[in-house]
Amino acid sequence: MTDSAPSFTFSQRITLEIVPRLVALLLRGLHRTLRYEVVVEPGAEPAVPPALQVWCFWHRCLIPCACYFHARFKPAVLISLSFDGELIARTIEHLGFLTARGSSTRSGGSGLWALAKAVERGHPAVFTADGPRGPVYRVKPGAVKLAQLTGYSIGIFYAHPEKAWMLRSWDRFLIPKPFSRVAISWGRNVEVPQSEDPQMIEAKRLEVEAALERARLNAERHFGQAMNMQSP
Repeated sequence: MTDSAPSFTFSQRITLEIVPRLVALLLRGLHRTLRYEVVVEPGAEPAVPPALQVWCFWHRCLIPCACYFHARFKPAVLISLSFDGELIARTIEHLGFLTARGSSTRSGGSGLWALAKAVERGHPAVFTADGPRGPVYRVKPGAVKLAQLTGYSIGIFYAHPEKAWMLRSWDRFLIPKPFSRVAISWGRNVEVPQSEDPQMIEAKRLEVEAALERARLNAERHFGQAMNMQSP
């Protein structure tokens, strides 16, 4: 069984034709102004293509991640079938990313199977670990399940703009300001054994959660101060 595609209203279809192209163009322009600085946790290594792993990051840093990675990798990103998900999917496809549509839990986890197929074709898989609806900084079990499906470890990263606008959303979504520095923070991989033991799966979920939080804190500490955040 697979998730079924939703139908959209006329105004939504118009929005989907215009907004993703415009946002992708703006993100390409923003990317050219940003200055990236790599931060590596002891025992970790920055990813190099093809980076065949199951990669996780927090939903709030989606924009700086899209800016940084679109010129370096071609991962498959899990995106929901909602209208917001369709906007995101079309936008990042314009940036050269692949998308896997569906859920990591509903309908037999069709999104996970789509990502697993992408990995088989030689692309890394990417999860917003707490998305699409949160709660913030809480990892969902899909990444652990996908690591078991593919046999790959879970890679950890976070992108932190020194100067950004922060939205009043559940995830405190970040929009980097032009010409900001951005810390690209790499954490240690999380190895996931093949096991159906619920306690082991929960332990690995918590390990991924802790690793993502270390990557976030390392990125924030890189600039030595709290970000100058403003609501747009």
